[in-house]
Amino acid sequence: MMHGQEKDIFELSFSVPSDCADQVQRGEVDLGIIPVAEVQRLNLPYFRDVGIGGRGPVRTILLISKKDPADIRILAADSSSRTSVLLTRLILARKYGCKPAIQTVSPDLDRMLERADAALIIGDPALRIEPGKLPYQVLDLGKEWTEMTGRPMVFALWSGQQQFMTETNRKAFADSCRFGLEHLEDIVRANEADRNISADLIRTYLTKHITFELNADDHRGLQLFWSYAAELDS
Repeated sequence: MMHGQEKDIFELSFSVPSDCADQVQRGEVDLGIIPVAEVQRLNLPYFRDVGIGGRGPVRTILLISKKDPADIRILAADSSSRTSVLLTRLILARKYGCKPAIQTVSPDLDRMLERADAALIIGDPALRIEPGKLPYQVLDLGKEWTEMTGRPMVFALWSGQQQFMTETNRKAFADSCRFGLEHLEDIVRANEADRNISADLIRTYLTKHITFELNADDHRGLQLFWSYAAELDS
């Protein structure tokens, strides 16, 4: 959307996922990449063919624990994606029988673990961590979800108010996604410099861990996530 044929269609702004949901809800933006927990809560329509998903280890949603997961009582969580927090709660409850108290803090691993039994680290801060070098138990929550359910996980969807969910806009998002996938090495080079993350790790993340084009099985995983979420607090 910044460099392809779609670059002049939309006026772009950038924010963390949770803020995107709030901005759409307040009518400050027309469309956003919305965490699926917020798509469900706000009952928003969404485009089905593009989004952000994973079909195994996702590498950017890490639960780092000083204790066995079943013994976690206090969880420090980065609040920039509400879907990641909800996914953590679901996995801990359904797989480990654990329902910890959640503390919302900034994503600083040492400070998080000073006050809590475990920390949820997401996004770039997670990519900058080498899980195998930590003296803690590390769970990749994408892997945990797919092992627990046998389904993919969808994390965020392009969504907005109904009047903006047009076929023209859907095609623009799908075409822009395809353009990005066809120019992946350009994206790797740009982000290596901007994010201080190695090109190999960025390339692996974008090609092995994250899915941008969604299929029917991805949507079956999404429906299962929403079903589990509805049961969690019932």
